[in-house]
Amino acid sequence: MSMKPFERTEAPPSGSGSTNQRTAPTISDAQLASVLDTAADGIIIIDERGIVLTYNKACERLFGYTAVEMLGRNVQTLMPNEYSRAHDRYVANYVETGQRKIIGIGREVLAQHRDGTIIPVHLSVGEAVTSAGRQFIGILRDLRARNESDERLNQLQANLVRMARVSAIDEMGAALAHELNQPLTALMLYLQAVERACAKQGATGPMPTQVLGILEKAVHEAERAGSIIQRMRQFIEKRDPVRRMVEFNPLVEDALELTILGSAPGTRIVRELAPGLPAVLVDPVQIQQVVVNLVRNALEAIKGCEAQIVRVSTRRTDTGVAMSVLDSGPGIRPEEVGDLFRAFSSSKSQGLGLGLAISRTIAQTHGGELTVEPGGHGRGACFTLQLPMPEAAAAVSLAETKDGHHGSERHRGW
Repeated sequence: MSMKPFERTEAPPSGSGSTNQRTAPTISDAQLASVLDTAADGIIIIDERGIVLTYNKACERLFGYTAVEMLGRNVQTLMPNEYSRAHDRYVANYVETGQRKIIGIGREVLAQHRDGTIIPVHLSVGEAVTSAGRQFIGILRDLRARNESDERLNQLQANLVRMARVSAIDEMGAALAHELNQPLTALMLYLQAVERACAKQGATGPMPTQVLGILEKAVHEAERAGSIIQRMRQFIEKRDPVRRMVEFNPLVEDALELTILGSAPGTRIVRELAPGLPAVLVDPVQIQQVVVNLVRNALEAIKGCEAQIVRVSTRRTDTGVAMSVLDSGPGIRPEEVGDLFRAFSSSKSQGLGLGLAISRTIAQTHGGELTVEPGGHGRGACFTLQLPMPEAAAAVSLAETKDGHHGSERHRGW
């Protein structure tokens, strides 16, 4: 029994043969024993020397020691070294001075499991003066679940605040793309006018070839900037999902053009796009969102690596088409793989942990899948987006429509 101080013997009735026979517990003792052993919180009773007198079942679960192992031992066994060395001194100081520092107050302290794990607990301490001397009763509540919940809540709140900023930047980006498109169009018109004027001037007098070459390059770069702005506007504008038949490789190429803007010097994007792929029935912007997410993650993974290479490949499969993004980074740690596609589980300091969760949702609502080979041991991670043939994709879209959803609408709340 884990209630050493409550076990007692009484003198046997007159005429009994043995004076050492233990009497049955009274009703009050049995009730107290039941309360102690069914309590959700750990309960420990110690004497003035710190010796454990009572140790309930909740303590067994909390610390890993059984009552048999702890009864008669110093309570320091359950404390980290920095606390255990001072514990006896605290008890002795209270006995001598009567000055309370934790008794009747309660506070958060650190305890130690049998395996060495440090456990945050809330400790409430009371005292009782008994015929056997002064005893101290400690009630311990495991705070790990509460602390993890608080930490998770704080993280979610921070993510929501950041999402509000991202949403504001999204709207600003759409407005910025619109405003930039007008001066870029004007710039292209002016350059084309100069080019025509130079051509006319060349009819009466030769124009330097170098000047004409510079003008041609300027017009080309202005057109390229306008094309980028247009793709950005299409990518970030708010609209309902619309699926249509598109060529897969050009779709991937356009997404790559957006992704590599501002990429670090020395980064190589290797394209291995298989020719002759069938068209796919998809929402182009959503599939480009998946490509952008995967390639941006790959670029993040290779930062600081000696070889900074991202390979983007497409191929035909038995059921449709597939795109793989393989990086030259260190791979994904095994403990991170399980939460990889879960929302708000990012390991990046700047990430929300939504990119992969949204990407998998998009893939699945298109009738496809997003999978990962975590790599490691000298090989980087490889993410693969699989999309079905148009017939299968149409069947998925029809089934979702009958279910009350339209296309990929299920993920629009992200």
